Amino acid sequence: MKAFIYEKYGPPETLRIAEVDKPAPNTDEVLVKVLAASVNAADWHVLRGKPLFSRATLGLLRPKHQILGVDIAGQVAAVGSGVTRFQPGDDVYANLLDHGYGGFAEYASVPVDVLSLKPASLSFEEAAAVPMAAVTALQGLRHHGDLHPGQQVLINGATGGVGSFAVQIAKASGAEVTAVASTPNLDLVRSLGADHVVDYTTTDFVGGGRRYDRILDTVGNRSVRDLRRALAAGGKAAVTGFTSMRRLLGVSLRGGNDVAQVQAHVTTEDLGLLSQLIEAGKVRPQIDRRYPFAEIPAAIAYLEQGHARGKVVVSVPRGTLETVPW
Repeated sequence: MKAFIYEKYGPPETLRIAEVDKPAPNTDEVLVKVLAASVNAADWHVLRGKPLFSRATLGLLRPKHQILGVDIAGQVAAVGSGVTRFQPGDDVYANLLDHGYGGFAEYASVPVDVLSLKPASLSFEEAAAVPMAAVTALQGLRHHGDLHPGQQVLINGATGGVGSFAVQIAKASGAEVTAVASTPNLDLVRSLGADHVVDYTTTDFVGGGRRYDRILDTVGNRSVRDLRRALAAGGKAAVTGFTSMRRLLGVSLRGGNDVAQVQAHVTTEDLGLLSQLIEAGKVRPQIDRRYPFAEIPAAIAYLEQGHARGKVVVSVPRGTLETVPW
């Protein structure tokens, strides 16, 4: 099969198309014919081997896993001998973050515990936009316990992949949602269901006077002290993204019961819950740009700029990739 691989750390141009062996599913795995994938911050961080300490697990001198891509959607091509919940022909979506990546390819072997049936109302491209970002939003919002109707929830970075899902999930829970975004994106976050908007180019949500029961910071550009100042009594904050190592260490060292760093781990159960919200019309992927498979390096380069309004997705041809001009 064909796949994008990288053999050394570097920019998106480091990726190249190559012929590699098609994976064979283990006993508890499913072989998926990949029809769409999405690009995540994890892809460009791993591609560049940054932060440097991450190379202790990614590979000190060269990458341990040569095929990136964590979010996929496609059709089951084969199942392992121990798999009973899926069968060839099923439309599915999955996340490979905890299982060695491998989504930027024609086929991927996927453990059943990170796989779910694709919501029927979504295209394959839309479904591929869901797993990483939506589960990060879901687990970030629920890190300190379930949301309840009437709670005041603030989403910092409300138009990114995680933030756009977080606004919708919080609203679906009955919370009163405040979204932080830039001037051009205010109408977008209102359309996602935000009750209040804060234009960060003119207003600081920390000094705005309103206090929040939950804060989900998908940007990671505020200090622990700032987040605590914006919390109501008993309020909790979760941080899922970081703009610098200093911010990451700040939350790790100074956070506590009220401010926590959250790293999502996708499960079938969470994907199933998201499927219910999607089929009920309460959550919908916000897609910024679509790229063909041949332009995966360009898709990663665009996401790395930090201006995506929602998700960046990649379409994989249903037939052989031999006809694709590389």
